[in-house]
Amino acid sequence: MARYVIAMGAHAMDAVPDSDLPAVADAAHAVCREAITAGVFVVSGGIVDAPSSVVAPDGTVTSGARPDALGGFAIVEVPSRDEARRWAARFAAACRCAQEVWEVSPDPELDEMLGA
Repeated sequence: MARYVIAMGAHAMDAVPDSDLPAVADAAHAVCREAITAGVFVVSGGIVDAPSSVVAPDGTVTSGARPDALGGFAIVEVPSRDEARRWAARFAAACRCAQEVWEVSPDPELDEMLGA
């Protein structure tokens, strides 16, 4: 099984009227429930519209940019890119906007650490 990030841009939902946002949230939660029931859900969330924290190798923390690229995401663990695209289509319908799909690079050593 591979993990895939399903994500939408920061302004992908700008055309959705504020009055529709509760229905969008309900629909997105319904897709999350389906993914949980199917055993493919890893995590999901929206990116808070606030500056990021940039942490340097020496631990110094500075204020970063506001999130202009990413608005929200879900990670699913499925057997194929086609299956990830099917989940992305469900999220796209729920959120009323296009979703991008990226495969997460496998890391067998980390999987071993996790006992996967």
